[in-house]
Amino acid sequence: MRSPSNNDGPGRCNNTAVRKAARHLTRFYDACMAETDLRTTQYSILNLLAGRGPTTMTTLAELLTMDRATMGHNLRPLERDGLVTIQVGREDRREREVALSDLGRQREAESKPYWLKAQAQFEKEFGVEDARAMRRIMARIAGMGLVAADGKIRETGDRRRNANA
Repeated sequence: MRSPSNNDGPGRCNNTAVRKAARHLTRFYDACMAETDLRTTQYSILNLLAGRGPTTMTTLAELLTMDRATMGHNLRPLERDGLVTIQVGREDRREREVALSDLGRQREAESKPYWLKAQAQFEKEFGVEDARAMRRIMARIAGMGLVAADGKIRETGDRRRNANA
């Protein structure tokens, strides 16, 4: 029996190919960010908040293509560590607004050089133009309104809603 390798070609499943690449890239970025004690997902949230200012949890989830429950799960350690604050929404009291704390702003700034170094190393090995093209393609995929053949959109927990609703 032969052992699996990364030289087996791209395969036929688009989902598997994207997930394999995402896991590989996430491990690389997490390793580059290890000294910051932030995972890549956590840094992404802090960086997004640093650029946008206070943002609702729903908007953050949408911007990072996550469901709201996953966003809440990712925010818990950031809130626990004092890097973000979560308050009742100013415009809609049912919503939760997330903001960087002073410590979170400091941590994002201290972590940015590690992220920039990871970016530079990836682009050096993959190619700047290929990296730019990859981001365009990934944004296009993330923005597609994909619907299963049965007209259902599957969400977390396999909740179903009709695509035509």
